[in-house]
Amino acid sequence: MAAQTIRDIAAALGAEAFGNGDLVVGRPSEPAEARDGDLALAMSPAYADALANSAARAAIVYQGCDWQAMGLEAAIAVPRARLAMAQLTQVLDQGPVYLGVHPTAIIDETAQIGNGVHIGPFTCIGARSRIGDGAWIDSHVSIDEGVQLGQGALVRAGVRIGRNVTLGRRVILQANAAVGFDGFSYATADASNEERAFRTAGRTALDPPADAIRHRVHSLGSVVIGDDVEIGANAAVDAGTIRPTRIGRGTKIDNLVQIGHNVTIGQDCVFSAQSAIAGSARIGDRCVFGGKSGCKDNITIGSDVVLGGAAIALEDVASGRFVMGYPARPMPVFRSQEKALRRLSVPKDK
Repeated sequence: MAAQTIRDIAAALGAEAFGNGDLVVGRPSEPAEARDGDLALAMSPAYADALANSAARAAIVYQGCDWQAMGLEAAIAVPRARLAMAQLTQVLDQGPVYLGVHPTAIIDETAQIGNGVHIGPFTCIGARSRIGDGAWIDSHVSIDEGVQLGQGALVRAGVRIGRNVTLGRRVILQANAAVGFDGFSYATADASNEERAFRTAGRTALDPPADAIRHRVHSLGSVVIGDDVEIGANAAVDAGTIRPTRIGRGTKIDNLVQIGHNVTIGQDCVFSAQSAIAGSARIGDRCVFGGKSGCKDNITIGSDVVLGGAAIALEDVASGRFVMGYPARPMPVFRSQEKALRRLSVPKDK
């Protein structure tokens, strides 16, 4: 990172600088490892002792911190640590280096490439695709025909984008994400095992079906992704069958997440690693899915819903709920049932 003054960093964070605002600092560092010239990050009282014993001359600290008693020459006080961390990393990250279009890139003659676009080695861009100004595309990326990639998008190595996908401005696709390919959808001539199992609720043994061949349902609907969406490494977003799969503005999707075909997701949602959304589910705005959580197909999750880690929603969830468990249920109910289970006596081994 480029060295900056304490005053400039404080201004970028919208925070107040104390002491020597002209002091220049380089890399950010945890207090225990901070050296002279580093910017120590001690935004919680838990780091006070480590900061006092470090060689740092400047730090970002929690409000009310007696930074002078810790031997610092300058400090920046912030009210909310995680927000300050987000702002600081944005200020310090210089981003990928622009190198232009690599000679090994294969770009269809009908593709439209905006101004200031970087395209890395061995990347392929299909017919009638449009790449917005300032987009940065890494190596070994595959962009199919008809794709629209918004201004300032960042596409990391190994990403695959299917045909006719539309991605908004400043979208980030991390390494090896796959967006806009066929969903997991098949049809049988007769009722399938899963259809019969649900119909009988498991009360009847399943005989072999007369015709068990799975006929593939092709995905023709593609994917539409809003501005400022981020999709993590090795995540997959399936194309819709007829209508597109949709992901709203500002939604963040972690690594190894699966979004099924025809799913509609609102704005500013968060999906943690290994969460999975089954086909045709509808998710409202500002929802949070914890790690390994998910929901079944064709249900509706309202806005401002939080699913705790490993929670699985099998039916609609009303807006504003915090649910947990399998099947997912409101947190007070989940806790009450878990307490009741712990009170049950456990039979001794014979």
